[in-house]
Amino acid sequence: MADQKLTFTLDTGEGNTGDVVIKLRDDVAPNHVARITELAKEGFYDGVVFHRVIPGFMAQGGDPTGTGMSGSDKPNLSQEFSNVPHVRGVCSMARTQDPNSANSQFFIVFDDARFLDNQYTVWGEVESGMEHVDALPTGEPPANPGKIVKATVA
Repeated sequence: MADQKLTFTLDTGEGNTGDVVIKLRDDVAPNHVARITELAKEGFYDGVVFHRVIPGFMAQGGDPTGTGMSGSDKPNLSQEFSNVPHVRGVCSMARTQDPNSANSQFFIVFDDARFLDNQYTVWGEVESGMEHVDALPTGEPPANPGKIVKATVA
């Protein structure tokens, strides 16, 4: 699978009209890419909001409750840290203080956040549509959060 180009596309719809196309990095995080792919194919991310959007840092989503306190019913993942730096457009898994607690939540980095390197699992990089991530309503949580209308993998 590492020689194929897989993409994870987020339709942000309503007000953020356009797709965010993310190149999946199964070469650095095969188990995390498999989880993102599995959840997307199940429709897990459809309708899920970006519950934490901090300007200059990142936009976080992937919690079906929209609170940042939940995930999928699948088992947590073991970390797959790599040397890929957390810079603009990088997609990484959110987790608790336990490095082996990633599940379904993820974040997209707005700017250089290399202080996260080797502490969070990078699984993708935005190829196009970063302007739609930039346009997400900000807050923790945002008053009127942006959402993933539909997520697909190809």
